[in-house]
Amino acid sequence: MRGSLLPAALRYADQVARSGSVQRASKELNVAASAVIRQIALLEENIGTALFERVPRGMRLTPAGDALIALVRRWKADERRVVTEIQQLQGVNQGHVRLAVMDSHVNGFLPSFIADLAVSHPRISLDVTVASPDDVIQSLAVGQADLAAVFNLPPRRDLHILWSAELPFGCVVAPGHDLARRGTTSLQEAVAYPIVLQSRALVIRRFLDAHYNWALEGSRKLIETNSLQLVKQLARSGRYIAFTSELDAAPELEAGELIFLPVRDKAAEPQSVSVAINASAPFSRVTRIVADGLTARVQRALEDARAAGTR
Repeated sequence: MRGSLLPAALRYADQVARSGSVQRASKELNVAASAVIRQIALLEENIGTALFERVPRGMRLTPAGDALIALVRRWKADERRVVTEIQQLQGVNQGHVRLAVMDSHVNGFLPSFIADLAVSHPRISLDVTVASPDDVIQSLAVGQADLAAVFNLPPRRDLHILWSAELPFGCVVAPGHDLARRGTTSLQEAVAYPIVLQSRALVIRRFLDAHYNWALEGSRKLIETNSLQLVKQLARSGRYIAFTSELDAAPELEAGELIFLPVRDKAAEPQSVSVAINASAPFSRVTRIVADGLTARVQRALEDARAAGTR
């Protein structure tokens, strides 16, 4: 579709809200600032209330403006879905999908998945948001994402899981580490070595804190970081062990740079990875295509990582 079905005044107001000023919005829209000001003034006159506060550094939404812009963004999402449905009726697999993923996916299966999609469905575009597990779930629940790949998704009536797989709870070590030749480990054995831990924003860390805080508390051999890449680099050094999933470390496991050791303690609950959608949102053909491709790529990453561990 060449243009938007939404009136210019609404589109301009939305861009001002995103940009924070009329000048920046006019550049993004490629229209004169005076046209943006005029459209917003007409909109405020028609509604009968101010939508923006004029502040020294730009424009800030009023409560009325915040409510209107939230509605405008829902209309824009509905417009994209309608356009996609029309294209599908014409036999064209074309559309736009908003995908929410986590940081650990960026250096794992995500680049390969995007490359595959570009070849198989070049007319499907993606908007990829990288966030914490909690924020990924929230963005899916409120309609800011059409599809998500997330670890440890709790049961929710507003979300529908399309596919899910269990991930054994365990740790990764370098091939030359003392634990590497054992095949499995226990928490008691593992915490005898220096540990690099991920941020408390991640569910795997919350699990450790809830069930094994006795083993971690007061240790002088802990490194904590919110960077999964640093976690894996330190594990590859051979000095540290890291509690993480096979999927988080899939590229390194496949390359033989790390070895995954399941934790054999009875209380060691498996983690999970899921591909999910909002249960109340329309599930378009294009979203289904992206979901199927994403699922296949995650499955392949797990299979390759596990196959490498048996070699």
